[in-house]
Amino acid sequence: MPASLTLTTHRRADGSTVVRVEGEIDMGNAEVFAAALDREPSGPVPLVVDLGAVEYLDSAALSILFARADRIELVANPILRPLLAISGLSALVTVREPGAPGAEPPAGGGSQG
Repeated sequence: MPASLTLTTHRRADGSTVVRVEGEIDMGNAEVFAAALDREPSGPVPLVVDLGAVEYLDSAALSILFARADRIELVANPILRPLLAISGLSALVTVREPGAPGAEPPAGGGSQG
């Protein structure tokens, strides 16, 4: 049975897009996660992937993030930060903690993914 995963997308006032992820990302739902990221076009402003409510991610999720490292920024809760550091991903992308400048929640609304 695939892990529980909720994806919400919204656009911020600065024009950046945020994909907020809740639950777990593993090989059972990795394709859904990748498709949500790929729906957003590349542009001059990085895609913000908010992992602040992610409880678990596996190597499939890391692979998806590595493949898109040139166009994303991450918001990650402290429990994920060691994994991001050990994997080397945090050396390639900006990683912010939830609530940090640039990681603020939306002013309102969004679309379910």
